[in-house]
Amino acid sequence: MSDMEFGQMSIKESELDGKGLSARPHWFERYVQPCVGELVGSTFFIFIGCTSVIENSEGTGRLQPALAHGLALGLTIAVLGNISGGHYNPAVSLGAWLVGGLNMVMVIPYWISQLCGGLIGAGLAKAMSDWQRYENATGAAFTTITSDEQLPAAVLGEIVMTMFLVMAVCMGAINEKTKGPLAPFCIGFTVTADILAGGAVSGACMNPARAFGPAVVANYWDYHWVYWVSPMVGGLLVGALIRFLIGDRKTRIWLK
Repeated sequence: MSDMEFGQMSIKESELDGKGLSARPHWFERYVQPCVGELVGSTFFIFIGCTSVIENSEGTGRLQPALAHGLALGLTIAVLGNISGGHYNPAVSLGAWLVGGLNMVMVIPYWISQLCGGLIGAGLAKAMSDWQRYENATGAAFTTITSDEQLPAAVLGEIVMTMFLVMAVCMGAINEKTKGPLAPFCIGFTVTADILAGGAVSGACMNPARAFGPAVVANYWDYHWVYWVSPMVGGLLVGALIRFLIGDRKTRIWLK
């Protein structure tokens, strides 16, 4: 009887100790590991995305890049999402912060990690690709916009497609009321759908880190600002929309 009681006490004590430890995680787990997770995930995602564009087989059109981007994003979120949240996108991090899914202190470190991941991923894609294919694809940089006449449609398309993506992340992976176990692949399929739908309009970037890495490595900056301004605006709009949809009364007053 005493052995059983001792066993029960030890279990309770260990549970209490575990709760205490989980309530106060080490600074390395809170700040360093999530940033490394974003760096690694962004590197793999953008490497696969860039390579799929550079090595795009003739006749597949946007299908090959769309599937590669979507599958790579879904897999990296499934594998690394529990470490950092699996953003790999400054616009997603902005939206996550606005809805309470990311500490404000981590926003800038996340952005830096994602941009560095974009640089590494684009550099690896260049290193492994045939030079002629790399040149023909402009290093997987976004070259869809070639004139000012395309800007209104491209800007609007990037905003709306980014809203769709950030909505999928915030509602599928962050919000307690709606998140589910299939969120990683739902988010990946959102990227696939966006590329299939809007790839011919703007390139369907939706991610400043995905635009930044290839732009630096290939030194291609034409209309690059579109792929920063539009996704960030989309992230802001989704943050405000979700706060209105699921926020409490205080949140709605703050939005007024």
